[in-house]
Amino acid sequence: MIAIVDYQMGNLRSVQKAFEYKGCEAVIVDDVRGIRDAEAIVLPGVGAFGDCYRELETRGFIDPLLKHISEGRPFLGICLGLQLLLTSSEESEGTSGLNVVPGHVKRFVDGELKVPHMGWNRVRYPAADRDNGRQCPLFEGIPDGTYFYFVHSYYVAPEDCSVVSGVTDYGVTFASAVWRGNMFATQFHPEKSQGAGLKLIENFGKVVKNAAHASV
Repeated sequence: MIAIVDYQMGNLRSVQKAFEYKGCEAVIVDDVRGIRDAEAIVLPGVGAFGDCYRELETRGFIDPLLKHISEGRPFLGICLGLQLLLTSSEESEGTSGLNVVPGHVKRFVDGELKVPHMGWNRVRYPAADRDNGRQCPLFEGIPDGTYFYFVHSYYVAPEDCSVVSGVTDYGVTFASAVWRGNMFATQFHPEKSQGAGLKLIENFGKVVKNAAHASV
């Protein structure tokens, strides 16, 4: 079972419908037990970094989330669910993130490009990955440079570039997807990205199935 974490800050039903469309059992959970019992966790999110972290903390979700990820069980963060994995954010100075991916969340600089970054944009695979044939399992069957849908004013800057599995250009080249083991996260919204997004959702479902079979 895939648990979609309800901490009152995410677009939950559209995420759930995308998984259901791809034949994956996905349940919206709002209690710690639902997270602990899940084979996989999806952490969506909209709103401010600090507010989201405090909601997770208040509801007792922090430790179960960290335990789930540290055990190598499948995890997918979406939009703010990616940013919360970082150490800190310019949006909420003084508030720590989960620090699963050391690094900082930065704001786009106002200028010729509109902030927030909203709409369709390409996701490219890092040159190092293309050169050595390495591909993130989420992007299996998805061509390099495919368009996905974004809505955000902040972007992640991981300290370790090896975790970056997708990059996008918007004034700067930023990490639009990260991957380490069975931990995945995207700045874009797969549930709003039509065919490519549904393929990515399907691929995460495969990761969940493979992890379940490996644990038997």
